[in-house]
Amino acid sequence: MNYDFRSQISHWVSGWGLDEFTSQNLVMGISLIGCLLFALVVYLVVRRVIVRTVNLVIKHSKVSWDDTFMRHQVLEKMAWLAPLFVLSLLVPLALSNMPLLSTLTERLLEFTIVILVIRVVYSALDAANEVADLNLVSRRLPIKSFVQLLKLFLFFVAIIICVSILSDQSPVYFLSGLGVATGLVMLVFKDTILGFVAGIQLAANRMVSPGDWIQMDKYGADGSVEEVSLTTVKVRNWDKTITMIPAYALVSDAFKNWRGMSESGGRRIKRALIIDTQTIQFITDEDKKRFSKINHLKEYLTSKAVEMDAYNAKVSDAEMRVNSRHLTNIGTFRAYMVYFLRNHPNIHQEMTLLVRQLAPVSEGIPIEIYVFTNDTRWDVYEDIQADIFDHIYAILPEFGLRAFQPPSGADLRSLKAMS
Repeated sequence: MNYDFRSQISHWVSGWGLDEFTSQNLVMGISLIGCLLFALVVYLVVRRVIVRTVNLVIKHSKVSWDDTFMRHQVLEKMAWLAPLFVLSLLVPLALSNMPLLSTLTERLLEFTIVILVIRVVYSALDAANEVADLNLVSRRLPIKSFVQLLKLFLFFVAIIICVSILSDQSPVYFLSGLGVATGLVMLVFKDTILGFVAGIQLAANRMVSPGDWIQMDKYGADGSVEEVSLTTVKVRNWDKTITMIPAYALVSDAFKNWRGMSESGGRRIKRALIIDTQTIQFITDEDKKRFSKINHLKEYLTSKAVEMDAYNAKVSDAEMRVNSRHLTNIGTFRAYMVYFLRNHPNIHQEMTLLVRQLAPVSEGIPIEIYVFTNDTRWDVYEDIQADIFDHIYAILPEFGLRAFQPPSGADLRSLKAMS
């Protein structure tokens, strides 16, 4: 068809009385202009008609993933391939009388097509990665790592194809040389290979995903995972700094992932206060009367009174406290705290709840509060914890107890003034 077109142009130009060389060049120029105009028409039809129509359909569709592909202009980049394919078919025919120029032009067009195809695939991969992020698929699989690895693979494939096109050699010829360069490739891309393998392990074991709160003191990381890429994990710390951790470090080193806490719906409070041992004593009858007015202690005091009366009735010389059982202020305080926490609206009642006495230390007796809040948000958690211990420190004097506190400078000055 192109030869018929060229023959018609040649017949038309031959009537101008030009010499053969000028006539051939003029025919070739007109043929090239015709090819370019036809390619331009193809591009305008694809871009202005087909792409616009598809974009209108995408805008009115109910799904959202296709909007991401439209935003990355995947179709617009594909539109450039249509005129290039047309030119790659027609231009070599138009330059049939100049074999060298025809070959060079054909190779240049094929080279450009390969580059644009890779460009389209890259845009499609970026769009697919964004769709995976929006659908939270990346929390289960390291989608970005796979995308980056595929891009890297396509980059090498494109280089091999482009070099084979420019050198007019089969791609197999260049692929056979990759075995020799494998050692060099593994050395240069060591972090990439380790990162990819680590990414697969992280995904298979669900060790870390975007949105997780991780803590890795070795790298100064304590914050939320923003991105898991082929070679690094990006962590935004709570002080708004950014820490980049090698992906393979999360497999080879120890780190703490707080995702289990977030998913459980409870966040642990584990804090102790130290009671001055000099303030620990048995409670008196007057104390019992006062404690019986505390709502959280009424049931406790009643049940303990029945239990101890039954025990003491079997003991001779029960008047001596060493022979009988009696309530202590620290034990009553622990019982009060258990009832208090059992009825606290912000404490998770389905998880462990302990008010326990730890081993004595030189400062006194530690009483540890071990509970879980029902709100895992950091600010809310800190408020709940502070409110509980505010109440504890304020209520201690009601039980005749005192928290241990080393003497301060003001205490020493007051003693010196008294002396």
